[in-house]
Amino acid sequence: MNEKNFPLSREQTLALIERYPTPFHIYDEAKIRTNFRRLRDAFTWAPSFREHFAVKALPNPRIVQILHEEGAGTDCSSIAELIISEAAGVTGEEIMLTSNDTPYDEFQKAIALGAVINLDDLSHLDYMAKNAGLPKVLSFRYNPGDLIEGNDIIGKPMEAKYGLTRPQMFEAYRRAREMGVQRFGLHTMVISAERRTEAFLLTARIMFELAAELKERLGIHIEFINLGGGFGIPYRPEESPVDYAAVGTGIELLYHEIMCPAGLGDVGIRTESGRAMTGDAGWLVSAVLHEKDTYKHYIGLDSCMANLMRPALYGAYHHITVLGKESAPADHVYDVTGSLCENNDKFAIDRVLPKIDIGDILIIHDTGAHGSAMGFNYNGKLWCAELLLRTDGSVELIRRAQTLDDYFATLKYEGSLMK
Repeated sequence: MNEKNFPLSREQTLALIERYPTPFHIYDEAKIRTNFRRLRDAFTWAPSFREHFAVKALPNPRIVQILHEEGAGTDCSSIAELIISEAAGVTGEEIMLTSNDTPYDEFQKAIALGAVINLDDLSHLDYMAKNAGLPKVLSFRYNPGDLIEGNDIIGKPMEAKYGLTRPQMFEAYRRAREMGVQRFGLHTMVISAERRTEAFLLTARIMFELAAELKERLGIHIEFINLGGGFGIPYRPEESPVDYAAVGTGIELLYHEIMCPAGLGDVGIRTESGRAMTGDAGWLVSAVLHEKDTYKHYIGLDSCMANLMRPALYGAYHHITVLGKESAPADHVYDVTGSLCENNDKFAIDRVLPKIDIGDILIIHDTGAHGSAMGFNYNGKLWCAELLLRTDGSVELIRRAQTLDDYFATLKYEGSLMK
């Protein structure tokens, strides 16, 4: 059983709402640091280990800075995420750019920062060389095809737009070396929201065997293998978390079985987690505005899918508690909805909860990854604030709420109707 707790008391939460009106996301610094250390400790055996935090999960400089203090680098997929990394003090090869359909300015920025560049297609090699030059360290993203089953979130590898086939991988490394690149890594990212130990071990075996064959066939001794992220979290109370100790031990055994005999016993291990670092360290706090009883019983919040898209996009489950009613009997069934003019703007469908009254505060759990990050402005909805609960108990504003002036700013230009 995975308990779903909120780190603030009812009194603390209501006092906070007086300063920062709902809705807002709030993150727990202590929980983020603990999450990082659990992953790091599973790979203490590796010759070198680095977690590259997937900035797309929670693109906030303060969060990136906290993880960097713990030893994390960043995994970036856009120029904005590169700039966030730079602002947070992440430098050089601590940064990895893993984008796709990449424009030249992203390659230019990554090379200027000294980042590791991870290419998603063989054709990008010539494009990058022509428009930005070559990086000091180059990696290619492997798509293992039907060797891995995939899932509904990341898709099936055979149908995914990401990565190179196995024959293309050998051609890519051969060509990159001919063009003058001397240092290489190896990368894949084929699972998402996964909690089964065997899935991570299968990925490691596939990548270790590929690294050994790259050395045997091309004489290329890679410096690191990035096994991707994909570490899931228990969104439902009845789910169990990833057993990091078992994952780390299993991968270590495979390393000694495959890598060491191939003369690759000095190769580092990299991961690029997002959800595992911040997912269960975030909550969306929202107030009940309306109650509607028609064919179903609806509870309408002051937030919407612009603040948390995952339930509408994936049918994802997010646990919900009612502030101050955590121990009350769950004897009502509700659809919990937002105000967007879309019928799928629902945080929960047929959810069993305590009796909810207008003005109640609902806590939507596990929103620390791909929550605020996936926000948007459809219907003119505004991004909400992000807060950080620091380890000393204070609360810091780390993103102010968007205003109507912000929203209309790009509609104000010479000749515009907006004044």
